[in-house]
Amino acid sequence: MIEIGTHVVKTPVFLAPMAGVTDRPFRDACARHGVGYAASEMISSDTLLYATAKTRHRIVRADNDLPHAVQIAGADPQAMAEAAALNVAHGAQIIDINMGCPAKKVCNRQAGSALLANPELVREILRRVVARVEVPVTLKIRTGPTPATRNGVQIARLAQDEGIACLAVHGRTRSDRFTGHAEYDTIAAIVDAVSIPVIANGDIRTGVQARQVLDRTGAAGVMIGRAAQGNPWIFTEIDAILRHQPPPVRPTLEQIGTTLMTQLTGCHELYGKYRGVRIARKHIAWYCKGLKYAAAFREAVNKLEDPVDQLRLVENFFSRPSQFAAAA
Repeated sequence: MIEIGTHVVKTPVFLAPMAGVTDRPFRDACARHGVGYAASEMISSDTLLYATAKTRHRIVRADNDLPHAVQIAGADPQAMAEAAALNVAHGAQIIDINMGCPAKKVCNRQAGSALLANPELVREILRRVVARVEVPVTLKIRTGPTPATRNGVQIARLAQDEGIACLAVHGRTRSDRFTGHAEYDTIAAIVDAVSIPVIANGDIRTGVQARQVLDRTGAAGVMIGRAAQGNPWIFTEIDAILRHQPPPVRPTLEQIGTTLMTQLTGCHELYGKYRGVRIARKHIAWYCKGLKYAAAFREAVNKLEDPVDQLRLVENFFSRPSQFAAAA
């Protein structure tokens, strides 16, 4: 178990916040399959954007019993503090600060992982946010700005000094983006340098890899990102391996279809008919990746505009995929 303030994370497997991916239906699917912690998609500290449908959808609480954690991003300490307070007023139980995103549109505003090059600004943001809210504040970082300037240990110590309750570390630098391989030596050094829980992130795709990363780093838990897309069962698998139990049997086609349809229904309800159908398409593609006749199925489903038709075609494919053989 991992303690984040007064909250107890019973399973040491976290879902990485991913913009445009980890919305409420996705987090609910992961919660049903064993994830211990799942923060919202990253949202801007610009509170003027909170009136937009996009931001409202991102901060809505998921329909599960996990702590309601909201991730915020920005470079202005006062704006970050106000955004944290506004989200707490709307029900957030944990505020997560993003200093790990390498996207250009985020870093060009000196937010996300760009902040790692300015430790004093990092300190001021953390200090302001922690002082402004009464809920736990967590932080997501990378190992540094570049491979030559890895300052993850410095940032981690600074974060602990400023009252951060838990730290997630992606084993790449900002300049690495998602290329190459994650390195875990820096994460291990961070674990040795602080007493707060450290969560290891990067290139963990199986239960065996999760076990290896924990053994190598000494981290309190692991964080899964891209490997969870279309595969919420990864959390059950990792949890079993970490408990030294046999891995669960892989889901059948029918079980995959049922899980996907539940997620799609939530997507249609959250975003409405027009956006819901379109946002659902990428999730459908992830769920059927590698399956026989998947290409023909995706081509057919991407032409649909109505949620009912979309659900019906998904049900047909996962009950009898061979019917798409003629179009393959």
